[in-house]
Amino acid sequence: MTALQCVTGPLRIGTRTKDLTRRLGPGDIAVLDHADLDQVAADGLLERNVVAIVNGSASITGRYPNVGPLRVVNAGVALLDRVGSDTVGTLTEGNVATLVGDRLFVDGRVVATGRRQNASMLRVDLEHAKSRIGSELQKFAENTLAYMRAEQFLLLDQPRLPPLRVNVRGRDVVVVVRGDQFREDLNALQRYFRDVDPLIYAVDGAADTVVAAGMRPDVIIGDFDSVSTSTLHCGAQLIVHAYPTGEAPGAKRLCAEGLAFDTFALAGTSEDIAILLAYEKGADLIVAVGTHVSLIDFLDKGRSGMASTFLTRLKVGPILIDARGFNKLYEPRVRTESRNHR
Repeated sequence: MTALQCVTGPLRIGTRTKDLTRRLGPGDIAVLDHADLDQVAADGLLERNVVAIVNGSASITGRYPNVGPLRVVNAGVALLDRVGSDTVGTLTEGNVATLVGDRLFVDGRVVATGRRQNASMLRVDLEHAKSRIGSELQKFAENTLAYMRAEQFLLLDQPRLPPLRVNVRGRDVVVVVRGDQFREDLNALQRYFRDVDPLIYAVDGAADTVVAAGMRPDVIIGDFDSVSTSTLHCGAQLIVHAYPTGEAPGAKRLCAEGLAFDTFALAGTSEDIAILLAYEKGADLIVAVGTHVSLIDFLDKGRSGMASTFLTRLKVGPILIDARGFNKLYEPRVRTESRNHR
């Protein structure tokens, strides 16, 4: 697809990219308002085989070098951005639209005008963003330090843990998060899964990928805003990540589905508390798939600091290892026991 080729399809509109992605189908035009389109969101849109993406905001603002938009255009999907948040609100779900150059048409009438991106333009934007990363890193470090004092209890206190159906002590636990290349890393662990049969903790939408790979997570943890209904019923123990105040946004959906669940109230990200849960329950080794550890990872997630993640990793220490490095070091073990719950 060239930058100026016309594409036509029905408009699918959403204010939250994660929610919109679940409604998309092949041939759709995704309409969203997502400044700094991140890698995971871009990959999710591409998996739905959309023909174009119309973004109310700048897909790269220049704040940091996010590569999501480049992934989109390199996959041959048209990207029109900066059409304006107000314009997104005027578009109608289901209308068949045609994207021609920098303009979006419905019934021959221009309904949106923006910037039609191509790979060359995006690379220029990325280089500009890279030149500003120093100032962004300074702000990120300052925010991290400011929040570390407030979140130091992650390191010092014994959290109130939810009960688990499966005994963790002495077992390996794989924590799966929807991060960059997490599917490839999960697939690379297949020999390890066969040899060791570790427990699997999936964070939110990563549970769908685990199930699609032919496995069942032992625990799904998060706010449940990106997990399919079928996966919710796969038999995993469901743990809602609650705020320290006790508020648990994910509980509403599970109640509506008539599903039993437990809660884990703690500050930090859902991936942090999944790792902490495995650690506090006595895991022998924790293998992290798709977790966020770099500045770009955190900025992609919209987080301005990493206090909880830093403290979590400091507490867990050497029993936590990243899947990508683990795959290179792993040597098959003799399997001494198996389980039949899968």
